[in-house]
Amino acid sequence: MSGPYAIRIHETGGPDVLKKEPLDLKPPGHGEALVRQSAVGLNFIDTYFRTGLYPAKFPFTPGGEGAGVVEAVGDGVTHLKPGDRVGYVASGTYATHVTLPAANLLPLPDGISDEDAAAVMLKGLTAWMLLFEIRPIRKGDTLLVWAPVGGVGSLLVPWAVSLGARVIAVTSSDKKADMARAAGASDVIVGYDNVAEQVKALTDGKGVDVALDSVGKISFDASLSSLKPRGWMISYGNASGAADPVPPGRLAQGGSLVLTRPTLFNFIATPEALARGAGLLFGALKDGTLKADIGQRFALEDVADAHRALESGKTTGATILVP
Repeated sequence: MSGPYAIRIHETGGPDVLKKEPLDLKPPGHGEALVRQSAVGLNFIDTYFRTGLYPAKFPFTPGGEGAGVVEAVGDGVTHLKPGDRVGYVASGTYATHVTLPAANLLPLPDGISDEDAAAVMLKGLTAWMLLFEIRPIRKGDTLLVWAPVGGVGSLLVPWAVSLGARVIAVTSSDKKADMARAAGASDVIVGYDNVAEQVKALTDGKGVDVALDSVGKISFDASLSSLKPRGWMISYGNASGAADPVPPGRLAQGGSLVLTRPTLFNFIATPEALARGAGLLFGALKDGTLKADIGQRFALEDVADAHRALESGKTTGATILVP
């Protein structure tokens, strides 16, 4: 298929439900911009919509981040022009082109490539939310980070360390453990057995201040059990499935624990909040605190293969889809 196209799903299921279909381009409306995408980021949340874990209205185009070049702007758009490079967090980015509210598009600074931006927009802003907005991380804090070399985790670890935190990571293999240590983790637990006991041993019985958990079902109780009294449990993903319900009394028994399940879009709901997060993210990229760790690339039309690789646990860092 030549010309503009999108990847759509018409029913839930495995990677084979992702279908390449023609895309009809229309001029952008008032306050909108048409962007020709250079790169699209792949995220676990894309698989949640595909499988039905998160509800979607069909036909549905997955994708939550990307970067590209503005091709046209609608009436009322004054801060962007054709030819500008932009990055964004937006729905429906599995496509060659997207039409989005111009207020949601972030001009890319020199030195940050389109691929780098697509690799970090959603994941980097998620890391910003986790470290700066929910329970701001302070020097001397100890964090438990699951999946430390995944898309978000590979940004969380070095960023948290730069803030003066100690990171204890949990991952699935010795290879990934080495990568987590290279990113700054002080200790790495390999495997998912007896995690809380190992955390307590590594912290002289105290536990951690914050658990950042993207794994979900198989990790949730271990994260809660790893916390200090009044510690924060931040559940932000479901890689192993949705976590089981927790009675409020469980939080009291753990020592007045705090549990939250944040969604990024509540933290970037205004242009000002989006700009604040993007400013810190772009600054961390430019000063070398963070880097866009692109572990693998797939053609957008081969997105089913990308989903298989992601769900099998074979990917590291960020995965880019190239239209």
